[in-house]
Amino acid sequence: MVAGRGSETGSIRDLLRGLPVFADELPVFDVDSAPASPVALFVDWLKAAIEAGVPEPHAMTLSTADAAGRPSSRVLICKDIDVDGCWYFAANRASRKGRELAVNGHAALNFYWPRQGRQIRVSGPVQPTGPERSAADFLARSPGSRAEALAGRQSEILTDPGELATAVEEAQNKIAATPDLVAQDWTLYAVRANEVEFWQANRERCHIRLQYVRDDSSWIHRRLWP
Repeated sequence: MVAGRGSETGSIRDLLRGLPVFADELPVFDVDSAPASPVALFVDWLKAAIEAGVPEPHAMTLSTADAAGRPSSRVLICKDIDVDGCWYFAANRASRKGRELAVNGHAALNFYWPRQGRQIRVSGPVQPTGPERSAADFLARSPGSRAEALAGRQSEILTDPGELATAVEEAQNKIAATPDLVAQDWTLYAVRANEVEFWQANRERCHIRLQYVRDDSSWIHRRLWP
């Protein structure tokens, strides 16, 4: 049995090692012409990703940790970026990520665009933006997304799928009766970046890494070893 499991593991390892990496044409990253602000560079890369047809370039991995430092991650949609170096996302504050942010108010974001061999890493403290902006974000969502959020109980154990269907239907009826209804726990969060790293792949594995670090009201940027 042990040998069989080892053989199976070996085949999976070989399968993974045989997959191509950076098969597409990689863009040029001229570090010397990088802007002073990571926000400006992020917008440049985002526009380039959109023009290149990268699927869902606004999707990002959000990593949080609980009070004991145990991490968890999930993929969300980036809602906005501002000139102050804040990246925005929305979530139910009663969810696992919301509960973790309540006890450990720091998070990390990661954008990955494999067609271009590019990653962008963002980390910093997280703060709720307030009820008005959270409500505006909620009302900008599709009716289906609002109904799912209004149904609530995110991350709880689901024993009966029929119960979920009933809760969503009830939420849909509430939205139809009150179009401006907002889920009580819906929260727009801002990650105020204190570090942003831009990673550009290189086929020879001499990857380019440019790190921005916040210095009061300005930014310092520097190259990192691959």
